[in-house]
This record gives sequence, C-alpha cells and structure tokens, in this order.
Amino acid sequence: MRQLLLDLLPEAPPSLDNFVPGGNGEALAALRMWLGAHANDPGFLLWGDTGSGKTHLLRASGLFYLDARRDPALAGISQAARGLALDNVEALDATGQGVLFCFINRMRAEKIGRLLCAARAAPLHLALREDVRTRLGQGLIYRLTPLSDAEKLAALAAQARDRAMSFPQEGLAYLLHHASRDMRTLSSLMAALDRYSLERKRPITLPLLREVLAAAPEF
Repeated sequence: MRQLLLDLLPEAPPSLDNFVPGGNGEALAALRMWLGAHANDPGFLLWGDTGSGKTHLLRASGLFYLDARRDPALAGISQAARGLALDNVEALDATGQGVLFCFINRMRAEKIGRLLCAARAAPLHLALREDVRTRLGQGLIYRLTPLSDAEKLAALAAQARDRAMSFPQEGLAYLLHHASRDMRTLSSLMAALDRYSLERKRPITLPLLREVLAAAPEF
C-alpha cells in the first residue's frame, strides 16, 4: 500500500501557479511583477512564520536556490550569477553575511542579477550585521501569513471539484487534520487519492482515507 501510494504521488514542483495564496494575494502579485522583465528594484524579501509558503515561492522563482541553514557561509553563491533565492537568511554566519553584503553591492553597482530572500522576521528584527539588514530593508518587503484551516479546506474542495472527485466534506476535514498540513503535500495527496480510488474502483470514504493515511503516516 505505502509503495503504491508513493508511486501515485504526482510530481508537483513548486510554481507560482500552484501556490495557494489565501491572504497572500498581494505578495504573490508583487512577486510575479518583480520576476517580470521590468522590475525596478533588484531586492525582494518575504518574511513570515513557518508554513506560510516562503520556501515554495523561492523555489518557484526560477532563481538559484540556496538555504542558509545548509550553507551558512554561502559557499555555493558562485552559481547565482543571474539571481539568488536565499532561504532562511537569518541563519547566515559571519562569513555568509559578508558574502551576501558584497553580492548585494555588486548586484546594485552592475545592475545585474536579483536577490529574493526569505526570513522569519522583517529585516529590522533579524540578528544580522547592521549593514546587511539595511541592504535587505532597501528592497521590496512582504509578509506572508499561513493559510487558515478554512482557506485550506476551500482550496482542497476546489481541487476536488476540478478533478470531479466525489470527496465528502468530512473527508476533507479528516485529511486536513491527519495529514501533513502544508498545501503542496495536501494537494499531491489529493491527486494520489483520486488515482488510487479510480484504480481500486473504490469511492473516497473515511475508511479509505484512514486506510491510506495509516499506510503512509509521514503524509
């Protein structure tokens, strides 16, 4: 069962189109414009709590992605000549902060490249060098908020309608509260359940949901 479910999970790389904005519509629209050909400011920072979609948008940007938690010294920044999507910027060590400062200065001076950052707080409240915080604060800044349960349920219900799935409302609530709560995983799981139901010729019911989630508890 578990391997079957893994095989049925669709490949759904993060994109701007499969990001569920909820109350983050303004930030998503601004990011789309910034990623367009006529952006005036080379810097853009997204901040907010875990689960608000920061990493999704960074990976969807098309810029070279680095996570400061994994690379606090920014050793991989040489691959970001055209633009950098830097996650968890507050995790940079002293070396990484110096590298980022130079990257921003060169980017502004040469008018090439872009920097999209994600952080848990606005620049003013990050434990970074003052000159780095100042540079980050000079670009566009948007706060992301996690989807409410009501917004997640509405998004899942819309996906069920789009797939013509007969998905009971209590099933959506059960899925929301017993599976991973990030929308990308929930959406992928919805697609896998649809295919599993069709292949097994079984309707999507609470017993089926319990069976599937018990077989793959990490979802």
